[in-house]
Amino acid sequence: MQSFHKYYSGEQIAPILTIFIGGNHEASNHLWELYYGGWVCENIYYLGASGVVNFGGLRIAGISGIFKDYDYLKGHYEKPPFNNKDIRTIYHMREFEIFKLLQFKSPIDIFISHDWPQGITKFGNETELLRKKNFLRTEIANNSFGNPATRELLMQLQPCYWFSAHMHVKFQAIVSHKESGKQTKFLALDKCLPGRDFLQIIDLPSSDSSADLKYDIEWLAILKKTNEHLRFDMNNISLLNSNILCIPSLDDIKYIENRFDNSYVIPKNFINKRDSNELDNLQRIQLLAKLELPNLFVKQNFNERIIEIKENSKIEQNKQEEIVQNNNNRNDKNEDIVNEINPDEIQLDL
Repeated sequence: MQSFHKYYSGEQIAPILTIFIGGNHEASNHLWELYYGGWVCENIYYLGASGVVNFGGLRIAGISGIFKDYDYLKGHYEKPPFNNKDIRTIYHMREFEIFKLLQFKSPIDIFISHDWPQGITKFGNETELLRKKNFLRTEIANNSFGNPATRELLMQLQPCYWFSAHMHVKFQAIVSHKESGKQTKFLALDKCLPGRDFLQIIDLPSSDSSADLKYDIEWLAILKKTNEHLRFDMNNISLLNSNILCIPSLDDIKYIENRFDNSYVIPKNFINKRDSNELDNLQRIQLLAKLELPNLFVKQNFNERIIEIKENSKIEQNKQEEIVQNNNNRNDKNEDIVNEINPDEIQLDL
């Protein structure tokens, strides 16, 4: 905890390639710059809001965030610089990310999510889980525990392995997909503390001895094909309930092959912001240029956002000043009135 700055600065380097997705306690400003995925520092790769990559012949997919129904159908409406509300909603999963992953038809070896798919406890030792986490009893009984959106991914994508976190408890399950005959082995691990089950090594067969992390050609085609549906508004619009499909065609795949010249190694192009004059993230710029896609992120009106935040900040400051003035005007015998503003507190919504 609180040591990432050492990896970002290069003071320390992860000894092995690390791939991760975001949960609900992340540096969202940093990860938002890598919406499509990218290096957060040397040798640590973020899969993006959703993503698929290849390593050692294994296809690894994932989705970031946690499920909140009131934000699920909205666009990615949070705009930098994030205010106090934004940093508490930006990690809420959006249907658009589920939609993209459901267009994927190739076999997936590993899937990663933060919260658990809804209903997963029925496929493991539920009694033992409730012994450790008794507060989940009601939610599990009425089937409201877990993420209904990733449950659909689990049943459709049917990956060999599914890894999750969030609940700070080790839990294993095996989901048998009757129609296909496939199995998904689910594993969640405990919090990283002494004496807890927070680590497990799984040895998977590899068909590629390369140590390079690679883009997935089908996923690149999906990014290209779905980009027109990427939204930054607060409207509740469902793509899954529409007739829209973005499954890549052979022509879509051929386009990616030509653009990437059949070379899919992800460039090691992490740059510390301190060493760059570029306002936008260079990794995102290069990927979008390769896919010949417009950079919709820079089209968000940054200056208007700054003005909006400053105005909200002034309103809040006026409220605080009014509170303090009212306190000072109280005819209280105790003259040591506590000031409700802490001058040393960092205001995240300024």
